[in-house]
Amino acid sequence: MEFLLEIAGLVPLKIYLVLGLILLAILIKLAGVVRYIPNSQVGIIEKLWSTRGSVRNGLMALHGEAGYEPDVLRGGFHFFAPCQYRIHHVPLVTITQGQIGYVFARDGSPLESGQTLASNQHANAFEDVRAFLAAGGQKGPQRKILREGTYALNLAQFVVLTRRQLFALRLEPSEQSLFEQMGATLEERHGYTPLVIKDKDDMLGVVTIHDGPALAAGEIIAPTVGDDPHSAAFHNNFQDPDRFLLAGRRGRQLQVLVDGSYYLNRLFATVELIAKTVIPVGHAGVVVSYTGQQGLDVSGESYRHGELVERGFRGVWAEPLLPGKYAFNTYAGQVVLVPTTNFILKWSADITSEHKFDQNLKEVSLITRDAFEPSLPLSVVVHIDYKKAPLVVQRFGDIRRLVEQTLDPMVSAYFKNIAQTKTLIQLLQERSDIQDLSSEDMKAKFAAYSLELQEVLIGTPRSSEGQNGQIEEILRQLRERQIAVEQVATFKLREEAAIQERTLREAEAKAAQQTDITRSLLSVEVRANEGRAAAAFAEQDARRIRIAAGAEAERLTLLGEGEANRISKVGTAEATATKLKVDAFGGPEYQLSQQIFEKFADAIKSGNIPIVPQIQVGGSRDSGTSGGSLVDALLAMVVRDQRPAAASRPASNGHALGTTLHS
Repeated sequence: MEFLLEIAGLVPLKIYLVLGLILLAILIKLAGVVRYIPNSQVGIIEKLWSTRGSVRNGLMALHGEAGYEPDVLRGGFHFFAPCQYRIHHVPLVTITQGQIGYVFARDGSPLESGQTLASNQHANAFEDVRAFLAAGGQKGPQRKILREGTYALNLAQFVVLTRRQLFALRLEPSEQSLFEQMGATLEERHGYTPLVIKDKDDMLGVVTIHDGPALAAGEIIAPTVGDDPHSAAFHNNFQDPDRFLLAGRRGRQLQVLVDGSYYLNRLFATVELIAKTVIPVGHAGVVVSYTGQQGLDVSGESYRHGELVERGFRGVWAEPLLPGKYAFNTYAGQVVLVPTTNFILKWSADITSEHKFDQNLKEVSLITRDAFEPSLPLSVVVHIDYKKAPLVVQRFGDIRRLVEQTLDPMVSAYFKNIAQTKTLIQLLQERSDIQDLSSEDMKAKFAAYSLELQEVLIGTPRSSEGQNGQIEEILRQLRERQIAVEQVATFKLREEAAIQERTLREAEAKAAQQTDITRSLLSVEVRANEGRAAAAFAEQDARRIRIAAGAEAERLTLLGEGEANRISKVGTAEATATKLKVDAFGGPEYQLSQQIFEKFADAIKSGNIPIVPQIQVGGSRDSGTSGGSLVDALLAMVVRDQRPAAASRPASNGHALGTTLHS
């Protein structure tokens, strides 16, 4: 300063002014080559001029040409030659947690034919532009993505897209439109956040790759690659695109993503969430694979309805999936659920089972032998062995097609044939027999289709449309007939009940009189014993009497003979005397009168008859005379009273009496 003051003192004022202007220019130049970069930013160097000229290829000046330098300035003071450089301040690229950043390179090698994204197999150092370009880094959207963190990137070379901000240097209008479109695509694919598949949702991710070689001819889905972590092509569930493309192909992938979080480049791979395949209990899952190599047929020589292959090959897998959850890619195949428990098929238009296999079935239309046309509802119980489920699917495709195209015609034809041999009454009354017969007959037919028939259930026939309830009328008549039969049975039971009641009453009465009955029985037994004793005594007495009677008879015989002679002689004497008396007293009439008076006197004496008669007797024996003797009256009464007795005697006695009276 002292030197300057000395000069100032010597030099005129004009010289001071010139020197001041020169000093001011030097200070301005010195201020132009010193730059300060904050630690939250980077400085991008743009060389304005160079003795080597401008960049001929690309954007970045790698060899000192005029243009954007590949290296960036970090925080602090930096000195540059005057009037040669321009410094652009840009922020550090920050990716927050749970976010993804996409990189677009402005300079590098061009993409190859069929290539969608730039490869980062060797050029993966975004923070070192020289290394990136030296390794053959390609321009355009990059396969590599940026995870959480802060990056000091040269935003003249790289453009970074995040959900919050677009990190770039001096965008041209055309570039602005390109990145806006790219950002909209990423937003639509939810590309700024990682893919999260939750276990509770029971979902899986089907991946579609948009870069790499195309599928081979005949393939519809890309096979699985890179399962081995030690393999060069191990891509860690599509999170390393370059390693995947060492063996992988573009298009929908056979490999799926299961529960977890995945940081995927959504410009490289999109994911569609689908439900896991659930095989419920009581079912088997038959896999029909649309992809894989052609496998050997393992169905056997006897099966001629298609081929069965092992797992992993194209075709119907011989081994079904058992109950459980499976991460099965339904774009690569189909899982046909086959019930392995008994299920019922109902031939009814009004009822459909939960499984919907019988949705299009209706009652079987019959024609009976007596020309009725009923509709017969049926239920058939079917079982499918889980090991035979692939055979059923290979032959028919699915269970509904089996039911509608095979079982329905077969069952309908069988019962139509049965109905033609039965009358309607027989069809109603022999339902149980027909049901048992049909179950046995159709088992072999079902077995021919790899099915097991468990049971056939027949419903009540119904009237078809236009028959005006004919079957219902017949059923009514049958009901009335049955009611009559039941009434007869009821009356018979009532009769038996009445008989049983009478027997019960008799038993109760007998029980009530049991004591008397017992006493009487004992009395009878006592009397019987007494009778037997009396009979024994009587028998002894009879023998005694017989002996005595024999002796007495012999005695009487001897006496009788003597007495008879005596009586005979006495009678003869008396007869002679009587005859003499009769003759002496006037004949037989007098004798009769005398005997009558004797009898009359005896009757009065023994009967206490009054002496004075209470009845006046008059008249004579002649009807024309009145009066008569008492003897005549008595004689008339005696004759009258004796007339009936005489009529009852033998004719000889009557004749004798009449002769006597006449005498």
